[in-house]
Amino acid sequence: QVHLVESGGGSVPAGGSLRLSCAVSGYTLSSSMFMGWFRQAPGKEREGVAAIWTEHGTTSYADSVKGRFTISQDNPNNAKNTLYLQMNSLKPNDTAMYYCAASLSGVGSGLFNSRSYTHWGQGTQVTVSS
Repeated sequence: QVHLVESGGGSVPAGGSLRLSCAVSGYTLSSSMFMGWFRQAPGKEREGVAAIWTEHGTTSYADSVKGRFTISQDNPNNAKNTLYLQMNSLKPNDTAMYYCAASLSGVGSGLFNSRSYTHWGQGTQVTVSS
């Protein structure tokens, strides 16, 4: 059973940075799985912002965060088994609850479609003030 726990959220001024972490247990990140970071602001649908195919390290980003956010995974040799989201040049409209998600069986509904992912963390709040 894959278990995901996010951390690293907080409150920052516009232009600031945060690094979110997602500790993964029950599965090794170096094996083939898709991991994604999603966010959901109040009154809005959950949207995918970054994703990675862990076996190959291939990444993809939503246009709204491209060039500002970086998704990465721990080196498989250090056994931390953690996924990260480095967020730079944060904007007020980045304010949301951020979730990490995992799929062990592909992303048939789309890389940034929440229905493609079967395992979710509890979320970590990011607030960016203007």
